[in-house]
Amino acid sequence: MLGTLLSMFFLGVQSQEIPNSEITSLIQNFKKDLRGPYHRIRWFCKDGSIREPRDPCPDSIGGGIQHASYKPIVKELAEKNRVYLGEILAHTDKDKFWDAYNANDRLKQYQLGRYLASVDDGWILRKAQYYRGAVQSEDEEAWGVAFYKKLLKNDDNIKEFYYLIRQSLRDIPHDGDTNLAQDMRSQSKILAEDFPKFMDARIKIHGKPSVGDIEMVKSFLKKYQYELTGEQKKTALELIQTLEDFHAPIDFTKLKVQVLEMKGDAIFKDELYTSLEIMEKLQEPKNIIPQIADILCNIREKISEVKSSTNRLLLLDMSVELEDILLKKSQDWKPNTLKGLLEKIYTLSLASMGTGLIELEEWQALKGRLLLPDNISNLTIAELKDYLVAARSVVEWNAGMVKAVYANVVNDYIKFEPLAYGFIDDRIRSSVSLALGESVSELGNFLAQESSLTNKVMNINGQSAIRGLNPGYAKGELVVVEGNPEEVTVQNDKIYIFQKPPSDLKPVAGIMTVSEGNLVSHVQLLARNLGIPNAALSSDNLNALAKYNGKEVFYAVTASGNVVLKLSTAMNSEEHRLFANKQRNTNKITVPTDKIKIALNEVLDMRNVSASDSGKLCGPKAANLGQLKKMFPEQVVEGLVIPFGIFKDHMNQSMPGTNNSYWDFLNITFTKAETMRNSGTKEEDVEEFQLKQLKVLEDAIKKIELRPDFVKELQQKFGSVLGGTIGEVPVFLRSDTNMEDLEEFTGAGLNLTLFNVLSEEKILQGIKDVWASPYTERSFKWRQRYLLNPENVYPSILIIPSVDVDYSGVMITKGINLGTDDDITVAFSRGAGGAVDGQSAETHLITNYGHTLLSPSRQPDHIRLPESGGVKKHYETFDSLILNEKNIVDLRNMANDIRKILPAQTASTYKGAYDVELGFKKDKLWLFQIRPFVENTNAKTSEYLKSITPKIDFDKKIALNTSI
Repeated sequence: MLGTLLSMFFLGVQSQEIPNSEITSLIQNFKKDLRGPYHRIRWFCKDGSIREPRDPCPDSIGGGIQHASYKPIVKELAEKNRVYLGEILAHTDKDKFWDAYNANDRLKQYQLGRYLASVDDGWILRKAQYYRGAVQSEDEEAWGVAFYKKLLKNDDNIKEFYYLIRQSLRDIPHDGDTNLAQDMRSQSKILAEDFPKFMDARIKIHGKPSVGDIEMVKSFLKKYQYELTGEQKKTALELIQTLEDFHAPIDFTKLKVQVLEMKGDAIFKDELYTSLEIMEKLQEPKNIIPQIADILCNIREKISEVKSSTNRLLLLDMSVELEDILLKKSQDWKPNTLKGLLEKIYTLSLASMGTGLIELEEWQALKGRLLLPDNISNLTIAELKDYLVAARSVVEWNAGMVKAVYANVVNDYIKFEPLAYGFIDDRIRSSVSLALGESVSELGNFLAQESSLTNKVMNINGQSAIRGLNPGYAKGELVVVEGNPEEVTVQNDKIYIFQKPPSDLKPVAGIMTVSEGNLVSHVQLLARNLGIPNAALSSDNLNALAKYNGKEVFYAVTASGNVVLKLSTAMNSEEHRLFANKQRNTNKITVPTDKIKIALNEVLDMRNVSASDSGKLCGPKAANLGQLKKMFPEQVVEGLVIPFGIFKDHMNQSMPGTNNSYWDFLNITFTKAETMRNSGTKEEDVEEFQLKQLKVLEDAIKKIELRPDFVKELQQKFGSVLGGTIGEVPVFLRSDTNMEDLEEFTGAGLNLTLFNVLSEEKILQGIKDVWASPYTERSFKWRQRYLLNPENVYPSILIIPSVDVDYSGVMITKGINLGTDDDITVAFSRGAGGAVDGQSAETHLITNYGHTLLSPSRQPDHIRLPESGGVKKHYETFDSLILNEKNIVDLRNMANDIRKILPAQTASTYKGAYDVELGFKKDKLWLFQIRPFVENTNAKTSEYLKSITPKIDFDKKIALNTSI
């Protein structure tokens, strides 16, 4: 919903862009062009003039440099699409290259271009890499040094963009080094794709690189020397040389010389030199790697104390070199006891912080769960499970950082260059995440054996990375979506595996996601509500399951989180019985409509409605917010309510192009659908008919004529209640139907919310659009899945003034994690609309005794609500947590107040949790919505799911000296 809104808002900016299909054609043409994206060689003088190749820039004007100019279409792409192909750094304005306002997309595109060149034989420079004089390496390196010296003068850049800056050092020329790790993977990928018999070797090099790979490739080259072409042999020899360079012994002399090159900053310089001397004397990887991790963290924590940007650059270069050493040595660290494995996991997690994959505050929140206490000799199964959860969190946060930093550029590029898809995976594999993920997987396998809590997901490796989110079971075709989920049309009888859940997911049989978004997004709430099995998995798991795409499978997730996925042909008799009745009982409910007061058709002051009016005058959003206004007057804004009666009054008007009213058209549609069912028409044909008719109705309502008396009253109420003339007060328009926020069905996010609407024209059109939204395909399909009378939907509208919150999110008042009454789960993102649309939100577990960071935010952008209306997109960094300690206290107190006050003031017998939408502006808490938090009790109590849940002795103790 929010994503659609943003797309519409920025549509005007994108309307003049060159189509992606044309960019794809351009790329193919550039590959064949001897000059690629370049035009001609020219002299570029310091005074801004450009001269012919034989007319150098004279010293009298400051001299200049010589390189290629860009083809006109390349310049046009940059201007219209912000796509920068074949960027020559020496030609580039440094301030425009480092462009934080646009999420540094230009720098990231340069990195992505280098990657594409490495995996696709030069990519757009396939022929142009031999265009003499097009790019001068010495000028590129000089530019790189100057760029970093300028960039690193700013302490905020280092604090906010530490990961990105370190990564860019691998790609931007500045010291003559190359990215050996990327070259190694690229060369092995090229060879395997060209000569499939090398595929096993490629998988080994990508997954578990070691010094033994050198002999492996040499043996391969010897074995297949008569089958390989000359070009393939050349690639193999280049790979061998790269492997030898990558696995060369540590050159401590070189590292110490680099330290000595630092000018000033004596204390840190001496400390670093001493650390290298200590490390030089160590032999065992288990001793060397902790030393490297400490240095990496020391550099990150103290680099801002170093005042010289030259020294800062030296330190960051050393940090990158030490990380490469750590990656090589980590494959040689092979613990043989549980304690050794836990120590390795802690050390590699520490290195994650030192390399920027997790932030300093995130590490502070997590390290206590990973550092073994002194003199401890054993751990219980429960303690070991908690350790695994924390360790798995580091792996997920690491991957989340890479995706958050680069997803904006990769997602743009894959629209015209599919090879860009591999860039994020390449960055993850070239980081400490690779070795850490292996170690965490090993711990997961060990714990599974000791506790019998095992996943049974086909026969893939690394199953300990899979964890259940919502219990349930399903049977259907497996669909593995490796690309953009927003472009996929889902069906309700299929099981989907996504990299990231789509923001507007229609009903499905089951889902698995690499990036779960957050526990309380609308997608997650709907899944919990309907008992849709839902689990998280790793990118490697997704890739491994791709070969089962299109197969019919059985999928189950238990309440304890273990997961089963197998071919339907392997189902046992009990599992077959679960689906013996095709239309098995889904406990559909009928929403009562007999108490709706359609005669009341005046605009209401929200202060005059309360929880008892829900489903009568208006939907639960307005009714409950009106109730909250009475309970927490300082935390709730004023509001207007357009009740059901005004909607029904308008629906009774004649519908253009028909002989009926809008309301009659709706009822005739459902009457005919029932007649079709009774006559034996297939359900999919009935649904197709309904959706077609509802689309006609939806479009008609968007053009409905608003009654003049209603418009006049609305104008008056804006002034008397909201304190300003309509068109002067930016507002939210929230759909609020009688078929949502029920105790049995949430309906979260199914209908339209319009953000920060200002002009009278847009507000009046927005009212029509909100009235129309329950008749969209997605909204109807979700209602149809759970409700017996989905046609009897009555939308009211809640109009509230916009609050430009600093951050916003969702709070579940109890039970979602620990299952206890003081178990509060909160998820927050920066800006407005946080956490509800699947953003990778900062999530905390709050109890009466403290709070735990479950996941940090990895959402790279957010929206703010300017007074001029509309939304403004901002990009964020992750160097500080969103919620502070005061916020945590306020949230805990608010949850306790809601639990006590709401039932008392409404005489409600409801004893479950509440789902609360809220935000903070300058540390003041604002409440925006409250609804019952609905879970599917059938899924949680299913006898079958209970039967496949292992009985675990969580008090069982395991000695740390146990062999693994």
